[in-house]
Amino acid sequence: MIQRQKGCNDIYGRNAKVWKYIDQVIDALMEKYNYTYIRTPIFEATELFHRGVGETTDIVTKESYDFEDKGGRKITLRPEGTAGVVRAYIENKMYGDPNQPVKVYYNGTMYRYERPQSGRDRELTQFGMEILGSDDPLSDAEIISAAVNLYKMLGLKEIKVNINSLGDASSREAYRKALIDYFTPHIQDFCEDCQERLQKNPLRILDCKVDKDNEVLKNAPKTLDYLNEESRDRFEMVQNFLDIMQIEYEIDPNIVRGLDYYNHTVFEIEAKVEGFGSNNVLGGGGRYNGLVNQLDGPETPCVGFASGIGRLAMALELEKVKLPIVEDIDLFLLYVNDDEKKYAAYLAQELRLAGFIVDTEYTGRGLKGQFKQADRLGAKFTCVLNSEDLNNNEVTIKNNHTKEEETISLDVLIYYLDEKINAGMVEDFEEDSCQCGGNDDECGGHHNGKCCGGHCHHEEE
Repeated sequence: MIQRQKGCNDIYGRNAKVWKYIDQVIDALMEKYNYTYIRTPIFEATELFHRGVGETTDIVTKESYDFEDKGGRKITLRPEGTAGVVRAYIENKMYGDPNQPVKVYYNGTMYRYERPQSGRDRELTQFGMEILGSDDPLSDAEIISAAVNLYKMLGLKEIKVNINSLGDASSREAYRKALIDYFTPHIQDFCEDCQERLQKNPLRILDCKVDKDNEVLKNAPKTLDYLNEESRDRFEMVQNFLDIMQIEYEIDPNIVRGLDYYNHTVFEIEAKVEGFGSNNVLGGGGRYNGLVNQLDGPETPCVGFASGIGRLAMALELEKVKLPIVEDIDLFLLYVNDDEKKYAAYLAQELRLAGFIVDTEYTGRGLKGQFKQADRLGAKFTCVLNSEDLNNNEVTIKNNHTKEEETISLDVLIYYLDEKINAGMVEDFEEDSCQCGGNDDECGGHHNGKCCGGHCHHEEE
């Protein structure tokens, strides 16, 4: 038997519905923030990631899937989304669009050759958003606020934002020299990778997974101590905007992020979820003002964020968040003979086009087996098609919840189902979702008077 590759997963059943629901919430949130969807190729020229992500990052040195295609071109399966977005921004001359800044989001698969473990796969799905063309600290705060709101809308409660600043080029260079001076006497106590990083990119030592418990790291110089006045002022402005937006955060000078292209603001967002383990970071990002120019584009300030969908789905499961996922169907059509089967095919088509979730029998089961299948599918209503009723232009509908049966005219079937099912949907909404009813002025949850659109699971204050 051929099996799936190590570090890859089959997403199906209820798990697939959770993933699709997350996608829907992302799309709805990005629309509110006025971000447009961007789709870039799964594979790109290897040079893009070596130059963009950085030669000293683990993604490039250890984890990238590199190969030569039949034309001898060096190709890499994308390990992250930002470099591809920047390449598209440059190649399509988006910097010339009068509508600036360019605000985009993506949601797609990435590939990293790493040791598979809980929440970390070789094929992963990542959602990300980017603002290209704005150096305003408000852009940094907006990116962070959108990420926080996504997690809250999905139902995660204990969200923690950790922020730091790497400063501008001169601040980062001063910090780099301080790290080299500090680590040099102790470098033999670190792993081989960190020994190589010392001169190339000493900030990566702070992010090392192997030496994370090394006592020397605890007293390492902090980035904030090496910020020049301009960088310090900028970081304070980011904090001011977060305060205005009522986004709670903590300053964590240990955050440096794992990619070479970051400068100024960097951040990570955690979720306190029981059973999630020590690595409870759901996503992170920061500012990367030099990347567009590094990839042969014009000087362009940028900021972005990315989050793994797999880890997010896992957090929702561990937190036992009740999601408004449709796991039942509206109607199951039952039949006995071929004529009734043909009418089932016709009626299912008509009802589906009218907007109902309808299924019928495809495996030759008898009526008893069909009723069991209807129960397995969670059918709200069942309809046994029999020739006598059909000749009278009637059908008998059974409410599977109340067990009541009614014989109605086929001419009013759509109106009947619409009335019954929509009434049930209103009840479900009132029980399981936001109590604001879609009214911004009446929302009593944690959205500061803004309606959640029915996605959130907050309690009324």
